[in-house]
Amino acid sequence: MRKKAYDDDDGRVIADMNIEGTPWYVKESHLQDNSPSEEYIPDMKATFHIMRGALTAGLLIGFVFIAAFFLFLLFCMKVWFK
Repeated sequence: MRKKAYDDDDGRVIADMNIEGTPWYVKESHLQDNSPSEEYIPDMKATFHIMRGALTAGLLIGFVFIAAFFLFLLFCMKVWFK
C-alpha cells in the first residue's frame, strides 16, 4: 500500500507515534533530535524567578485550601449544627 501524498503536507510531525512496544517502534529515530547543546540552561537570576514563581503558586493553592476549610468550619458552626 502506497503512502498518500497531500498538497498541504509540510512534513512536520504533530504527534510522534514511535512508542516502545508497538510493532513499528524504531529505537534510534531520526525524529528524536534532542541535542544537549540546544537545551536552555537558566542563569542564577532566572532560576530565582522560577523558584519564586513556583513557591508563590504553591502558597496560593495552599491558602485557597485553608480558606475553603475555614469557610466550611464557619458554615458548620453557624448554619449546619445550629
